[in-house]
Amino acid sequence: MASDTRQFGDLGAQLILESRRSTQTDTLLKYNDPLVRSIIREQRDLEKTMEAFTDSPEAAETPTTAMYIVQTAIQRNKRCLLAYHAHRCDRLRDEYWNVGGALPHILSNPDTRSKMSPHEVDYLRQYHSSVMDFRATFAQELDITASILTPPKHIQCMVRVIRDCGVIQTELGSIDFQKGQRFMVRRADIEHLIVQGYLEEVS
Repeated sequence: MASDTRQFGDLGAQLILESRRSTQTDTLLKYNDPLVRSIIREQRDLEKTMEAFTDSPEAAETPTTAMYIVQTAIQRNKRCLLAYHAHRCDRLRDEYWNVGGALPHILSNPDTRSKMSPHEVDYLRQYHSSVMDFRATFAQELDITASILTPPKHIQCMVRVIRDCGVIQTELGSIDFQKGQRFMVRRADIEHLIVQGYLEEVS
């Protein structure tokens, strides 16, 4: 007869393994809502068990071994939940900056959106709002959403349109970027479009 028993902390360990797999593959995995809910239910059961222990006069004077085990399991589950969600927040922020802070670009991607929980969508929207508020304080001097991995040598650059992105307002006026066309434009006006993959810089 197969045994269905498991140790406290097994579910939390599964979350940590998911985070590690996400790091190793450098991808955002689908939010594991069933597993998170199972751990939360386990937490509630453990807390009820702990309350039953503490209601005992004998245990209040001298903590039992069982109390230490339950308390350790509670703390371990909390750490695993926090580590899992912190890892996912880091991944979401990386995705955000990889596309130059273009939140609609992320949320309109069906594959990425399907992997996020509703709370993560709200988090990313609030994060974007904070970034935009911060950016507005010195937007004339510096665009913090622009890529700075390779400092530009020239103010203007030649770009080729890889994907249609419609009419964009630039320093020179409105430009309709259609696939296959080339333009000489001010880098600061279209840096975000290069990051998002709409334009490609050509020499």
